[in-house]
Amino acid sequence: MTVRIRFLGAAGTVTGSKFLVEHEGHRVLVDCGLFQGYKQLRLRNRDPLPVEPNHIDAVILTHAHLDHSGYLPLLVNEGFKGKVWSTPATRDLAKIMLPDSGHIQEEDAAFANRHGFSKHKPALPLYTEEDALRSLRQFRTVPMGQAFEPVRGWQARFSGAGHILGAASLLLEVGGRRILFSGDLGRPNDLLMLPPEPPPAADVVVCESTYGDRDHPEEDILGELGPLLQRVAARGGTAVVPVFAVGRAQALLHAITELKAGGQLPRSLPVYLDSPMAIHSTELFSQHPGEHRLNAAQCRDMGHAATFTRTPDESKAIAQQHGPKVILSASGMATGGRVLHHLSRYLGDHRNMVVLTGYQAPGTRGASLAANAPTLRIHGQDVPVRAEVVQLSSASAHADAGQLLDWLRALPAAPRRVFVVHGDQEASDRLRYRIENELRWQALVPEHGSTWGI
Repeated sequence: MTVRIRFLGAAGTVTGSKFLVEHEGHRVLVDCGLFQGYKQLRLRNRDPLPVEPNHIDAVILTHAHLDHSGYLPLLVNEGFKGKVWSTPATRDLAKIMLPDSGHIQEEDAAFANRHGFSKHKPALPLYTEEDALRSLRQFRTVPMGQAFEPVRGWQARFSGAGHILGAASLLLEVGGRRILFSGDLGRPNDLLMLPPEPPPAADVVVCESTYGDRDHPEEDILGELGPLLQRVAARGGTAVVPVFAVGRAQALLHAITELKAGGQLPRSLPVYLDSPMAIHSTELFSQHPGEHRLNAAQCRDMGHAATFTRTPDESKAIAQQHGPKVILSASGMATGGRVLHHLSRYLGDHRNMVVLTGYQAPGTRGASLAANAPTLRIHGQDVPVRAEVVQLSSASAHADAGQLLDWLRALPAAPRRVFVVHGDQEASDRLRYRIENELRWQALVPEHGSTWGI
């Protein structure tokens, strides 16, 4: 009987990763992510899956970012009762990120109902914090490199992907086929994370392509970030830095620590980490020392690089701090969370700066800022953008096109086919073209909802 893959997300777009592998009546869902960005993509989060959740035997997560894990509470709510397999660090991050996601959705729905700007009466969260906590009971962890059976007779194994704590590539062996899912691959020279491990042999590869149409510049994050923060501090402004709570927040904290220690930034420059999820994620680095480049002292220094604001009142009090300052706040694409309140406050002043630190999915507020939008819609209001907006080119946690090709070249033998996923259409198609022309392998970009036999 044929092994099939159904592409239920991250096909022709970056977010919503869901790959359903089917064989002899069994089904394993690799990743269980939320769609983010354009409204028509976000609306897919409320569409029923084309398979009943209680017909899925297991879920395997490559890592904890919400576009790979954030649909899980809804899947459980709708009847999924199987195990959720992940690395230990991914489970630890999911314990932070999934309840936080539910909490933010509840807060945003309540805010919309209070202020009447939602088209839905009432606005309802996709799921709640309690839903997320309930889904965590189904997690089972497996260390990198250790084989496990998500379904009897199916073999699976994680290998390090870099990117963030716990991030893995996944080799799934079923029905005589070896399917390799890249997950999100990190950069070989990342400031924090170890490089991705070389890939194992596979018949089929499902490869990400977030930066499949470009290469990262040579400049490092210290050389790029230092002058920006010097500039905004010199004019007495505030730098608002939307950060991904896992990965980029910690990279920025480490970079700021290094810049202050090297004299490029004054030690007195106030820095705030205004995201409970980012604070908790930062504390995890010392608990998983084998998965990143930092030693114990550097982990401690990172934990003292900023004032951690945990409560809403502490967050609001930041505005009382006059003079130059840096605010790191989630989310990284300004899709929700506390960063929206800081953007509302600081976008209108030309002395201030917004520093974008990673990929900005089309349709997000971050993408609008990157495109020099004159206004930004926040909480039903159009906020004028007068602050300087800059995008760090050196802070991405994703491998670029050349690095993706290098990872594929390291396969012991050519696969039968590469499915190019997790990218905008232009990025995915450009990587497909290079795979076909430089590696001479068969490659394609699957359509959303399509099914392929392998």
